[in-house]
Amino acid sequence: MPALRSTVPLMLALLATAAAARDSLPPAVSQALARAKVPLEAVSIVVEEAGSHRLVLGHRAGASMNPASVMKLVTTLAALEMLGPTWTWKTPVYTDGTVRDGVLQGNLYLQGQGDPKLVAERIWLLLRRVQGLGIRQIAGDIVLDRSAFEAFNHDPAEFDGEALRPYNAAPDALLLNFKSVLMTFVPTPGGQTAELHVEPPLAGVNWPAQVPLRDGACNDYRSGLRADFSDPARPRFAGRYPAACGEKVWPLAWSDPAGFGARAIEGMWRAIGGQLSGRVREGRVPDGLAPAFALESPPLAELVRDINKYSNNVMTQQLFLTLSLQQRGLGTYAGSRELLQGWWRQRFGSGAEPQMSNGAGLSREDRVSAAALARLLQYAWASPLMPELMSSLPITGLDGTLRPGRWRSEGRAHLKTGSLRDVSAIAGYVHGPDGRRHVLVALINHPNAVAGRPALEALVEWTARRSPPTQKARIE
Repeated sequence: MPALRSTVPLMLALLATAAAARDSLPPAVSQALARAKVPLEAVSIVVEEAGSHRLVLGHRAGASMNPASVMKLVTTLAALEMLGPTWTWKTPVYTDGTVRDGVLQGNLYLQGQGDPKLVAERIWLLLRRVQGLGIRQIAGDIVLDRSAFEAFNHDPAEFDGEALRPYNAAPDALLLNFKSVLMTFVPTPGGQTAELHVEPPLAGVNWPAQVPLRDGACNDYRSGLRADFSDPARPRFAGRYPAACGEKVWPLAWSDPAGFGARAIEGMWRAIGGQLSGRVREGRVPDGLAPAFALESPPLAELVRDINKYSNNVMTQQLFLTLSLQQRGLGTYAGSRELLQGWWRQRFGSGAEPQMSNGAGLSREDRVSAAALARLLQYAWASPLMPELMSSLPITGLDGTLRPGRWRSEGRAHLKTGSLRDVSAIAGYVHGPDGRRHVLVALINHPNAVAGRPALEALVEWTARRSPPTQKARIE
């Protein structure tokens, strides 16, 4: 009993401290956290005036937290500095034979260099440029060279069990259309079926031309289709498509990612009238062979917008691996982590470096503090690259992961979002009522993190509309 009595004052003191801290948060934020049953110990917040570093609000700023996709801020800013905003990826194309009467008497080589956006439209352009060389038939093989990135095993279902989600696609030196297809369902007017259109065409894959329609609400039409992708050559739908859905597009990571590239290249080559006597296979470009041409990507600043606006994980990993490819001749996770750590220490010193696995935040092990992220954002604010980074961030209530219907303070903030099963996070810039901008970072690590999103929205709203320049509150 004496031991129990001695712990009571300590417990009461801790409760009182927590209550006082909660009272110091903006009321709407503390109330939203309470409704979500998220304790203060699971939250980290920094709000500062951009440029002046003047603290407006701080809570557990130095705590090591999982930032989820907010980690993309580190990768993209470092890449903009290390590579430059106008830097582009190039995908060289080689031939090892002569062209006679429209026939390439040899092999065609496509050499991947990590282009994050080698999507179907750009693959069409690449193959049309091959035809522009006078090639209509390839007597040899089409060889795909993926040697620019290290070989590694990847289980697309390992992270969250969603193997067919395009965001779980593995990075690849020759990443073709994210190893994914777009299935478009189009109900026939007054008919009984929905037409199925698939892009890109995949060689050797027998898709059903239609799926039957059903009455009823749209709801979760994907589950209702009862899709079976166990046989990559014969996808099947045992269910029906709701007529009420109208036209829908379903992005799908291919169930056989290792075979996707060969199927896509052959399918697209034949779709534009090309002929192939050999096969599409893996291999390396022979030494000493000069490229016939190279397909160039959009500039890095443009692709950073895709990465941050839509939190594209595989594009971020492509960029991450490209850093070590450019500096060391081979794209590896270990090499890129070392380069990013060195970049951070040169600018911010040692002791608060982010711990990152793949540069995208798609990891349970990543860690960084809100204070470190705020320092990064303040550094970016003073950088010549500030316009490129800020314009890449979603705008509240307007686009990207902050699209309409999800956030208030429409147009008042540029924020990178992060979300995992037990993480909700935001970081970026908020435009205040007096014309000043604020750096804002807020991280929640808790099983109820998703339920805590309204607290993040309330914090942005408070910063955008209610935070006077003289207000200062620090919560330790």
